[in-house]
Amino acid sequence: MWFRGRSTMSTLNYKHLRYFWMVAKAGSVVGASERLHLTPQSVSGQLSAFEARLGVALFNRVGRRLELTEAGRRVLRYAEEIFALGDELVDVLEDPAARPVLPLRVGIADSVPKQVAYRLVAPALELPEPVRLVCREGRLAALLADLSVHRLDMVIADRPMPTKLNVRAYNHALGQSGLAVFGAPALVAAGAAFPGLLDDAPFLLPGEDVSVRVSLLQWFESQRVRPRIVGEFDDSALLTAFGRAGAGFFAAPVAIIDDVIEQTGAVEVGRIPAIAEQLYAITAERRLTHPAIVAISASARLAGFNPSPGDAG
Repeated sequence: MWFRGRSTMSTLNYKHLRYFWMVAKAGSVVGASERLHLTPQSVSGQLSAFEARLGVALFNRVGRRLELTEAGRRVLRYAEEIFALGDELVDVLEDPAARPVLPLRVGIADSVPKQVAYRLVAPALELPEPVRLVCREGRLAALLADLSVHRLDMVIADRPMPTKLNVRAYNHALGQSGLAVFGAPALVAAGAAFPGLLDDAPFLLPGEDVSVRVSLLQWFESQRVRPRIVGEFDDSALLTAFGRAGAGFFAAPVAIIDDVIEQTGAVEVGRIPAIAEQLYAITAERRLTHPAIVAISASARLAGFNPSPGDAG
């Protein structure tokens, strides 16, 4: 854990937590003090006391602004959930007839295309009972660590959980999609045939955390084409941004072809049916029981992902 232990902090001071939360939202002590109707000196003193009690620095000063440290970002995630639940409690007490909100905390691996993540998760917001969705994005290992301590209900990834991780969780295969290659119109030479047009052409390669990377490299070899790798990206959104700017050809799932073309202005130059983009839901439960997670699992085929060969769990 990021704090030093219960011996240094037997109870949490929620007033200090709220002051920290306000400073994080405002980006400065002065901004927070105006919202709290307190003097900057008072807020600064309370914040220092909170850091001393936790035993960690929560902010770094950058010019006139305060930037969260890694520990500060973790505390902020907790603070946001705590105060959101507090607001929800007040709403329920003011209106006893109001339906309870179903929390859903989803981790989305950087390597999963954002359009895919949206298509999968959106149906959870259409359930009869209201859902409060919290999405976290990051490296798969970090998301699985949060899943292991029940800070997440599920993780959506392009690969099953690595066996080397000491996390008790289960893989649920959501589906798979073939791969297509795209390029800005300026990159596509008239009359050039696929895949030959990729030879010595700039290409944006998925990073080492992306499951299709190795398959792509092997496919290049099998087709006797050698693209010039001009960039490697673990984050699919960043890769797509470079593709939109015309920095190189790039690959994306066939299931989101229309979205890719609309958002980037690129054109599809060919498909690689031999390579499939996989999708998995990783949960702490062997059987899916959370209504929103069940809805997400059922939405995969509607999102254009065909059934995968079995559950890897």
